[in-house]
Amino acid sequence: MDVGGWLKSLDLECYEAAFRENGVSGEDLCHLTAEDLEGLGVTAIGHRRRLLVAIEALRLKSMPTGDPVPS
Repeated sequence: MDVGGWLKSLDLECYEAAFRENGVSGEDLCHLTAEDLEGLGVTAIGHRRRLLVAIEALRLKSMPTGDPVPS
């Protein structure tokens, strides 16, 4: 996945440089935590929340069909 394109789709392309400078790849996105986002400089709560919701959607999308959703 293209990290820059993903951020742009969320209207958060202002963080693209921080993700790139910290070596965050498309494979890393679904593993990011709230603490990781703070470390990347995402200080606005609304932006962090938007990213966390999108990250959770990536996690669910990457799960093989038929696997139970972790609780």
